[in-house]
Amino acid sequence: MRITDIHGCEVRPGQLVEWTLDPVMVEAATSQPDDSRPPAYVQESHIRTARSVREDGLFVPTWLGAAFDIAGPVDLDRLEAALRTWTLRHETLRSGFRWVGDEMRRFTASSDAVALRREVVGDFPDADELSIHLQNRFDVAADALGWPNFLYTAVVRDDCTSVYMAFDHSNVDAYSLQRIPSEISELYAARAEGRAEESGPVGSYVDFCEIERASADQVDDTHAIVARWREFIARCDGRLPAFPVDLGLEPGGGLPEQKLLYEMLVDDADAAAFSAYCRPYGGGQIGVLAATSLIVHDIGGEPVYRTVVPLHTRAKSRWAESVGWYVGGAPIEIPVAGAPGFDDALTMVRAALRANKSLAHLPIARVLRLLGSDFRPTSPDLYSIVSFVDARDIPGARQWDAQKAYAMLRVSYGDQVCAWFTRLHGGLQLAIRYPDTAIAHKNIHRYVEQLRELITSVARSGPARPAAQGRREHALPAPRLSSEATRLTL
Repeated sequence: MRITDIHGCEVRPGQLVEWTLDPVMVEAATSQPDDSRPPAYVQESHIRTARSVREDGLFVPTWLGAAFDIAGPVDLDRLEAALRTWTLRHETLRSGFRWVGDEMRRFTASSDAVALRREVVGDFPDADELSIHLQNRFDVAADALGWPNFLYTAVVRDDCTSVYMAFDHSNVDAYSLQRIPSEISELYAARAEGRAEESGPVGSYVDFCEIERASADQVDDTHAIVARWREFIARCDGRLPAFPVDLGLEPGGGLPEQKLLYEMLVDDADAAAFSAYCRPYGGGQIGVLAATSLIVHDIGGEPVYRTVVPLHTRAKSRWAESVGWYVGGAPIEIPVAGAPGFDDALTMVRAALRANKSLAHLPIARVLRLLGSDFRPTSPDLYSIVSFVDARDIPGARQWDAQKAYAMLRVSYGDQVCAWFTRLHGGLQLAIRYPDTAIAHKNIHRYVEQLRELITSVARSGPARPAAQGRREHALPAPRLSSEATRLTL
């Protein structure tokens, strides 16, 4: 699925229908005794950050969503049944949190209590008005500080129905969203065709939260992983790393509004050739990080590229089909000033990831708590990221274009740069969220254009040769520009 915002999802006119959890169910669920299973560290950090930013006077929506079409006239009763069945599969969707003093306590509704309430909102003949309405509605219904914190909608037409589903990030990650079009469509089709729904047991993210937290809580501040994070953060001047180019931010200023740039970076042929070139070093993810390290050095001049690489934590098959936020982070440092060319950067990134991949098993929020520093979050993003996902093997991926399937980001406020690379059957897609300043706009667009040029040049230069056979003389396809030549001065 391509990543975009609600305005890039081909929203078309139609009749809007909503499904929320039934108010009777909500009242019963929130009256339940505490569920002893704690929040995951990533959930707690996310919700505490939202509360902290809200207390500072700024409402920062952070929901994620999925959009896709179901062809032909749609039976809303069958669609509602499919949505309910899917909700029942994933325990995190009937589990929320309440505050007791400064402590987060979980509550969870029983599966037999799950009920949806359907409401016909009305006709929207104007697509822009509809997309704005959906965004505003999701902002309220998928709020990190409320529960329930998700909403299902459908825009109904005679020829097809578009489904839009939004969730607070505490419930989902990108992989969770990418499975939705196939799963909901299959549940709907099974009911429409009168056949049994194919469904095995799905692991509970709520169970995962308990298991992961129990493991993390056994680690103290003397652990080697904590020591390595401490050293990394010290080399980042006591902070988690930002994107190392000038973003035009005022020191001590408030959170700026953000913009989203999204496009197909290169087509399938160039993406495949680039991945093949990088395969001796580890593949496309290594290649994207290596290219990024070279380019941000050219633009920003920093001799070492430091970042936290998102890595999934679905280590066991029981979590493979589970909806949840299964993401950790590994810190890497690339001394890119010492990389004469692309092959050298590939070697550095591969070595850094191999050395630090295991650090992602300990949640970053647990690390920060053990470090004892004041990491009171003032931004919804603790650090900048460059994420890479090869989505081609996800069920239904070949139908995404026909289904008009998208993963949605809410773009609001933030002072970091977050880039998501998705390998699709049609090529390599990039979505990048960044502060809406003139300097950031020019530097981020410069980064994207240089990235496209580098990937294309590598793809068309032929496969990489193993190091034992000698390094290619033209490993970096285009001449490196000096940092002084490319640094923006406005």
